[in-house]
Amino acid sequence: MKTRVAVVLLWVLSASSLVAQPAKSESFKTSDGIRIHYLEVGSGRPIVFIPGWTMPAWIWQQQIDEFSKKYHVIAVDPRSQGESDKPPYGHLPETRARDYKELVDHLVLKRPVLVGWSMGCGELMKYVEQFGSENIDGLVLVDGFLWDEPSPEMFGMMSGWMNQLQQDRQKQADGFIRSMFKKPQTEDYLKRVIDASTQVPADTAAVLIYNMIAVKDFSDGFAKMNRPMLFTYQPATQPTADFLKSKLGDKVRLERFDGDGHALFVDDPERFNRVLEEFLQRLPK
Repeated sequence: MKTRVAVVLLWVLSASSLVAQPAKSESFKTSDGIRIHYLEVGSGRPIVFIPGWTMPAWIWQQQIDEFSKKYHVIAVDPRSQGESDKPPYGHLPETRARDYKELVDHLVLKRPVLVGWSMGCGELMKYVEQFGSENIDGLVLVDGFLWDEPSPEMFGMMSGWMNQLQQDRQKQADGFIRSMFKKPQTEDYLKRVIDASTQVPADTAAVLIYNMIAVKDFSDGFAKMNRPMLFTYQPATQPTADFLKSKLGDKVRLERFDGDGHALFVDDPERFNRVLEEFLQRLPK
């Protein structure tokens, strides 16, 4: 009887450890006095999730829920996004990368895996450029644009966004957010993401775009990158996949998501989570 009770208790404890726990809402101050908000939950190997342009930390909710069962998960509201402070300065990729490093140091994270989506891809390459890759276990880049030089088509598209931001912020956000998905999302969810995006001041949103396309050289980051990298992407960002392969060779694993949109980890969370888990399992313990 005692044996049966012990088995049942062990099963209950094991099952409870596989149930997603609610994330804590936390914040810290950067070296230049900006309050950065983040969500934190779980224990084990640390994973830091960084959202893209104007997006909130909770865009990663399906990854937070899944990976916090086994890992120490942190999802960041970058400066001027989500619940973080919105100063009128400090929006260079290098500065935002420094914010992430200071968060890693604040939480005393040992060799985290950094996951960056969209604009976060370039910011993580600037992270490596400034701080090296010795303090991380790996990088996961999600559907971002990296280049030797941005194409005229890319520059034209981004310039158009900057103009639209000044003319009709709500219309621009509505169109952009809806374009991120190829799988059906509820109207409530879309409106919640749109509302989060429009909380970023229009001038700041435009400056973030400009600062992203102004980066013309990631070579120092590639030179210092000596950890495994995973790049998950949809067909429109095939040029970045080819560029990464030319720079990193076997250091980068490419995973293409046909049929999914820019927010592929929302469109196809089961596959994205599986691919990320496989990448994590292959990292040195």
